[in-house]
Amino acid sequence: MKRTALAAALAAALLSPAAADAEVRILACEPEWAALAEEIGGDDVTVHSATHGRQDAHHIRARPSLIAKVRRAKILFCSGADLEVGWLPVLLERGGGRIVQPGQPGNIMAADHVEVLERPTVLDRSLGDIHPGGNPHVHLDPRNMAILAEVLTERLSQIDPERASAYWQRLASFQARWADAMAGWRERAEKLRGMKVFVHHKAWVYLLRWAELERVAALERVSGMPPTASHLAEVLELARGSGAKAILRAPYDPEDASEWLSGKTGIPAVELPFTVGGHPEATDLFSLFDSTLALLEEANDRS
Repeated sequence: MKRTALAAALAAALLSPAAADAEVRILACEPEWAALAEEIGGDDVTVHSATHGRQDAHHIRARPSLIAKVRRAKILFCSGADLEVGWLPVLLERGGGRIVQPGQPGNIMAADHVEVLERPTVLDRSLGDIHPGGNPHVHLDPRNMAILAEVLTERLSQIDPERASAYWQRLASFQARWADAMAGWRERAEKLRGMKVFVHHKAWVYLLRWAELERVAALERVSGMPPTASHLAEVLELARGSGAKAILRAPYDPEDASEWLSGKTGIPAVELPFTVGGHPEATDLFSLFDSTLALLEEANDRS
């Protein structure tokens, strides 16, 4: 009788939600890392993104729902370089388990694993929204995605060794498809080389370097602060005769400044996806770069 009761209790435990939920839970701070986690993790992971494609990751709240999600996560996958400094420390303090704390296997900060651009030499609040660790938007160089896919695979294999072979197989598939896609993107980007653009915010440095585009100026004089009338007047003078082909903004950037400059100069204001979900056609990492290049090509051809 005792054996029967013990067996029944064991069976119930194995069938309980906690035991049946065998997937590795991943909390991504931004949609691009959620998309990469889904590529590598497949059906063996459950992925949640703390932000969506039309949301500025600088400015979200450490909501109770996010605290609950980080508490259950085995991997926390974020941009790093202080992009999430306004809310991520609160999540980790209030809900993060040991495995996702800094320095632990479940804590992945993308900026720790790739070359980071625009590291400031002077830290001064008058300079606006600057990041001591450099520009955090590393996902906009597709070469970085290949590096981070391997980092994620290594961490998943360490945390979930029983399914390591599946993770490495998915990595191999992703890397092959990504290399093919990058070859096509490189060919398309060659035709855009030297294209001059204005930007609303200095978020595009990795894309501009990879595609070899030239930034004429930013509409924000102080990063993260609304453009001033005096600075826009200076930008307008720069724009006239500049040969610029586009004024780039992210989905969450205010439209008024870029549309004003476009109206004054005829240079098209172009809203690029910036991340997965930032444009109806940017549904995954591959279509993120496909749609970004398509919008740049359209602007280059029409202006």
